Amino acid sequence: MTYQLGVSLLDAMVLSIISRGDAYGYSISQKLKSVTDMKDSALYPVLRRLQQAGFLGTYDQPFQGRNRKYYYITESGKAQQDFYVKEWMSFRDEVEGIMLGGKENEQG
Repeated sequence: MTYQLGVSLLDAMVLSIISRGDAYGYSISQKLKSVTDMKDSALYPVLRRLQQAGFLGTYDQPFQGRNRKYYYITESGKAQQDFYVKEWMSFRDEVEGIMLGGKENEQG
């Protein structure tokens, strides 16, 4: 991975993963590993921060004789995730315009 993930992008990715269905920490970290080399243990402060902000809730579910903590997205988390998606799309378009050329570069 050449590009580092900032806090906002990481939050956006975590909210997006959980918006597709309740998930537990390890499953979230495995999905993130496709784009980042983040350690599993680094995910839990992100989840805690999102939970404290009211974007995520949790519940326990028995799994193989012990409880597994699942995260779900709240209504305010969905609104935040929608905001992040819109911001990402705008940012992505701007970066692509710079790196790949685009209408702005053709005019000037």
